[in-house]
Amino acid sequence: TRFAELVVNIEPLWIALACLFQAVTYVSLAMVWHRALAVNGADYPLGKLFPLAVAKLFADQALPSAGISGIAFVIDAFKQRNISGPVGMGTMLLSLLSYYIAFAIVALTSFLALWLHHDVHRWTIIVAGFFFTLVIVVPGAILLLKRRGGRNALPAWLVRLPVISGVVETFRDAPDEMLRKPRLLLEATLWQSAIFVLDAATLWAMLAAVGEPLGFQLAFPAFVVATMVATISLIPLGLGSFELTCAGVLVSLGARLETALTATLLLRGFTVWLPMIPGLLLTRRLLR
Repeated sequence: TRFAELVVNIEPLWIALACLFQAVTYVSLAMVWHRALAVNGADYPLGKLFPLAVAKLFADQALPSAGISGIAFVIDAFKQRNISGPVGMGTMLLSLLSYYIAFAIVALTSFLALWLHHDVHRWTIIVAGFFFTLVIVVPGAILLLKRRGGRNALPAWLVRLPVISGVVETFRDAPDEMLRKPRLLLEATLWQSAIFVLDAATLWAMLAAVGEPLGFQLAFPAFVVATMVATISLIPLGLGSFELTCAGVLVSLGARLETALTATLLLRGFTVWLPMIPGLLLTRRLLR
């Protein structure tokens, strides 16, 4: 009943603002690809990349696999516009590595915010340990693979890990010229970081919409820590793990339980459930 009351009394302005934030997240991902393709002389209109970004983000959330779930769809779409496989794979390699760098940056920023708020707990330190292991191992395996050439360059135990195996098979033949362009990598990392900031801003907007005056500086670490938990849990869509973590962190930061849970569920509606239908339709079309 309380949840229904909070939802009914939401101001439309906050909903409109959340929609704007989410739309720009897809533009940000599309910009990563657009700039990488442009550097390689490939003409792919930004407007055509926007629906691909929706499909890619949907696939990554529906099938957690270290960010490689939707790569095949995007590569296939590139080929349909006569973009060579090497250029497409190089673009996706840049996108994945910039994603991990951005994720590491926002994670460090989030823990700094929690530390300044005196809200770092033992369980968050454990989560950070698992997360940063993943952030180091996956990009490290890719870079080692590209530098030494061949999966035999990696330890056998590392290649047997499901996530690493998928990443190695996906990027084994991908060119790494784009990674040697620091300015392009920096630009891609900034666009990837913007996606995290905009998603956190959506959570902040939802908190404000349900009457919870929690600032962005606290909504941001709550979102990032919840995303870290959902990532290392490898649960499809992060169901349960994200919601419980996000609401729990918000409550520990001073939010009321009912508003924290309502805002988290509304956020998930915008980031997961609302894009579900267009993401599924676009993915099915690409699979054909």
